[in-house]
Amino acid sequence: MSPKETVTVAHANPSGAGAPLQPIAIPKYLQDTYWWAYLHPNAVRVFERQWLVNLILWGNFSRLRDAALQEMGEVIDGKVLQVACVYGDFTEHLVNRLSPAASLDVIDVAPIQIKNLHEKLKTTRQVAVLRQDSTDMQFEDASHDTVVVFFLLHEQPADARRKTIAEALRVTRPGGKVIFVDYHKPVSASPFRYLMVPILSTLEPFALDMWRGEIVDWLPEGLTPAGVEKETYFGGLYQKVVITR
Repeated sequence: MSPKETVTVAHANPSGAGAPLQPIAIPKYLQDTYWWAYLHPNAVRVFERQWLVNLILWGNFSRLRDAALQEMGEVIDGKVLQVACVYGDFTEHLVNRLSPAASLDVIDVAPIQIKNLHEKLKTTRQVAVLRQDSTDMQFEDASHDTVVVFFLLHEQPADARRKTIAEALRVTRPGGKVIFVDYHKPVSASPFRYLMVPILSTLEPFALDMWRGEIVDWLPEGLTPAGVEKETYFGGLYQKVVITR
C-alpha cells in the first residue's frame, strides 16, 4: 500500500441488523503521517512484537496497560469499547478480564489492523471488531459502560482529537468511565523531557500537543463530567486520565 492509497470498505452495522452503513475512507492524516506504522503491509510484521512496543514506551507498556485495565477492575462487567487496535497484548489482557456476561467492541479505521487483531485473539467470543472511524462512531448515545483510548490521541491532529474525545464521551453511559492513556509533558528533571522532543517531532508530529495542554482542555464545550482523575508515570512522560461521565 502506498502512502497515498485510499482504502474504502463498508463497515458493519454494530447492531448486526439492516443494510451496511456507508463506506468510510482512511483519514488523510493517517495516510500522510502514519502509513508506515499502521497501513503498509509490512507494518504489522515489523511492529507486532511485544518487546518492540515495550521498547517504544521505554519499558512501560505492561505498567500502562495494567493501569488502564485496573480502572475497569480485576473482573470487567458491562459493555466495553476499545477505540483503535493496539500493537502488543493490550486487547488479549482486556478479554481475559471480561466476566461471562460482559462484551467488548473494538473499532479501528484500518482494515489491516482489524485483520491483525482477529489473528491475535484466540477467541472472538464476547468480542466484536468493527471498522469505524473514532471521530464518527456508529454507536448509539450512552451505549457503553466503559471506553478505553490507549495511545491514540497523540496520533491525531487537534480537530480529530477533539472529535474522538467527544465521541468517546457520547457513547459512554452516565456514570460510566472513559479511560485515556497517552503521552504527557515530563517533569523538568527528567532527561526524557529533552530526549523525546526530536523523536516526537520527527515520528509523531501531533504528539507534542499532549505536552501543551490537558486532555480536559479538548472536552466538548458545555460538557461537565462527573469526575476527572489524572495520574502520571515515568517522570511525567505518560498519563492516565479517567473521566467519569
